Amino acid sequence: METISDTLEHLLVAAHHHNCLTAGVYESAKFLNENPDGAVLCVLAADEDDEDDSALQIHFTLLQSFCYDNYLDILRVSGMRRLTQLLEDTNNTNGNQPRDLHCILVTNPPEQLLHCQALQHVAKFCEESRSRYEWVPRLELQDR
Repeated sequence: METISDTLEHLLVAAHHHNCLTAGVYESAKFLNENPDGAVLCVLAADEDDEDDSALQIHFTLLQSFCYDNYLDILRVSGMRRLTQLLEDTNNTNGNQPRDLHCILVTNPPEQLLHCQALQHVAKFCEESRSRYEWVPRLELQDR
């Protein structure tokens, strides 16, 4: 049986392959400002060592508030190394800085992704969490 973490990983990889991801705190905030209805999921990612980054935590608080006000599903995840494994281009040999993966939006999905099982399972998980008054559910992505 697939865990919700595995399902989220599957969803993020599928969205990445369909060019339906916006990654980065600033990039995500800009996208949401310009197109507040263009995203279906917001993933805020931070590991333990990021918890002391007050600027990042302020950005997270603002993004969470925006998502809540606009009925956008949101998850907090730990496991930055796993996110990097999933989403960074392995052919990135030109020395570019790695992308900021602290905030990831699943954006403007095509019809097949919008109706995929993974997105439906993640949405249901978020809904069930809200019904238990866990407004921003947390997941841990495991290294492999």
